[in-house]
Amino acid sequence: MVFSAKDIRNVAIVGHSGSGKTSLAEAILFNGGSIDRLGKTASGNTVMDFDEQEIQRGISISLSTAYTKWNDVKINVIDVPGFFDFEAEIEQAMRAVGSVILVADANGEVAIGAEKMVDYCQKNKIPMIIFINGIDKENANYVKTAEAFKAAYGRKIATMHTPIIRDNKMKGYVSIVSSKAYEFSPGGRQQVDIPADLVDIVENIKAELMEAAAESDEELLDKFFTDGVLSNDDIIEGIKIGIKSCDLIPVVGGSALQNMGVINLMNEIVELMPSALKKNKVIAHKVGSTDFADVSYNQSAPFAAQVFKTTVDPFVGKLNYLRVFGGTLKSGMTVYNSTTGEKERINQIYLLKGKKQEPVDELVAGDIGAVNKLNNTNTSDTLCDESNKIAFEEISIPKPMLSLAITSGGSGDEDKIFQGLNKLSEEDLSFKVEKDKETGEMLLKGQGETQLDIISKKLKSKFGCDIILKKPKIAYKEAIRGKAEAEGKHKKQSGGAGQFGVVNIRFEAGAADGEFEFVDEVVGGAVPRNFIPAVEKGLREAIKHGVLAGYPMTNLKATLYDGKYHPVDSKEVAFVSAAKLAYEEALPNAKPLILEPVYSVKITVPDNYTGDILGDMNKRRGRILGMEPVDGKQLITAEAPLDEMFKYCSDLRSMTQGRGKYEMEFARYEEVPVSVQEKIIQEAKANA
Repeated sequence: MVFSAKDIRNVAIVGHSGSGKTSLAEAILFNGGSIDRLGKTASGNTVMDFDEQEIQRGISISLSTAYTKWNDVKINVIDVPGFFDFEAEIEQAMRAVGSVILVADANGEVAIGAEKMVDYCQKNKIPMIIFINGIDKENANYVKTAEAFKAAYGRKIATMHTPIIRDNKMKGYVSIVSSKAYEFSPGGRQQVDIPADLVDIVENIKAELMEAAAESDEELLDKFFTDGVLSNDDIIEGIKIGIKSCDLIPVVGGSALQNMGVINLMNEIVELMPSALKKNKVIAHKVGSTDFADVSYNQSAPFAAQVFKTTVDPFVGKLNYLRVFGGTLKSGMTVYNSTTGEKERINQIYLLKGKKQEPVDELVAGDIGAVNKLNNTNTSDTLCDESNKIAFEEISIPKPMLSLAITSGGSGDEDKIFQGLNKLSEEDLSFKVEKDKETGEMLLKGQGETQLDIISKKLKSKFGCDIILKKPKIAYKEAIRGKAEAEGKHKKQSGGAGQFGVVNIRFEAGAADGEFEFVDEVVGGAVPRNFIPAVEKGLREAIKHGVLAGYPMTNLKATLYDGKYHPVDSKEVAFVSAAKLAYEEALPNAKPLILEPVYSVKITVPDNYTGDILGDMNKRRGRILGMEPVDGKQLITAEAPLDEMFKYCSDLRSMTQGRGKYEMEFARYEEVPVSVQEKIIQEAKANA
């Protein structure tokens, strides 16, 4: 059955890790008849968590999609990971959907994951309903949790029902709009009379809801002022307008695990959430122009879609998840990839239910599906009609915050490892593999330890490669602050022609640009012209290793001012060796020192954490350069040595309960304090 955009709801299920998002998706699919039994995360048999690592860890690590039908409407559900390391999955999911279901624990508080998602959706104008989950648990408190959201977000929070409480448990609810009461029953609900003690409460809440609905639309506001009341239909219309503009966030409750209150939520999704036809516009440009492209979300418009997720399986191959914004995608079509500038032929189109793929002939505007065997198409790419070339705005991916060095767990696996990592990077754009030019190490960069550990496990299971992740080497350098001279003499006689070369070289600090400067001041032919390049060559080889801890020497000026040669025995190799001897003798007397990389750090945290951040940065030998308010938070600018910032992503999350973010970039090299320098020298000797 093909649904038009007006009968499609695309929703992402989001929230704090462990709040029950996957269980809610399971209940929605079960109620809609898409699955015939309720799986459980603890049992590893849910539709949405099918990856081996997800089953082992009991958490979602990648977005997954499925669909069901409810009241003649198709609901596409995207289950989104809640763990901090997988924020890129949120960005990808949000490009595909038109609204969000925020799952919140009924623990009386607003969890940090929930707080971040409300803020994100408010900032990006994504409509939201809050589902307070786990009302059946011991010590669950639906009322207190709803009040916590109201305390945090004020009049935006719209109470859609009041709970029926018995024995301190939520047993059902009264719909505020319809004034009908329901009690939960296994897998559903049954209508009951409104408890007498709730009649006045319901009326008072309905008056508040009516006022909020009226404020969402001028016509409704005029009607409310004229008549003093709004009809139930008017209230619903006002709520729908308020939700779409993100001025209202309805709150409902239930238990995903027990399938209580989920049918009510599904009714609200169909009734209140914007259809795919009315999704807030996604920015698109005409190819080769800065002009905006107007994309109409209907089947008669030119074809336009965006890939929001890619998966790669060694056996199944590559699968691109996409959202069709305009027109219709059909098997056998040739489409234009405006990101790469190449054409792609559409082979098979699928609807997805977790890992299950259902072949279909077409995908219409507003719908979500997948296509296979597009070799040159990846996440964020735009596919469109060649006669109407447009490009959707690139999906924003967070920058990596943690780097770990890769070493092979086996022998001769290097090529296989990097081929596997490149394949995995097609699935997850938030990690990168780069070679450190200074240390020569291959680095795996991502959002946190959990993500990088999962990548290493996937590499093992999918491609048979073992890797070990460890702290990367710091690219220290050595320099001198003094001046010293030395004579380097290389003399070798072993019968026949020998080797002879003598150089006198003065060493001093050069320009602070990392370069090596060689100066020739030889007069009178003490060192013949043809041997001077050999002296420079010897020095350039020597400076690869400093005299304190063996790190490369930088900012060095070497002046060759005298020397000796033998008309028969002098050779290039002799002057190369003589230069190295002069270097080794002089540098220890030139006040050598170790330099360390210092990074510029920008940290964004709520005001109440600034004291902790400043104190911690001081412990890391950091310097605070400034603070300024940005979007209700504090942006702290600092500088700190790279060695002190290892695993800062985990430490910052711990200090701020996940509310802090930061970015780093290289600033310059600075002298290491004496106490730290001794430690570096000892470690270098131990590893020699």
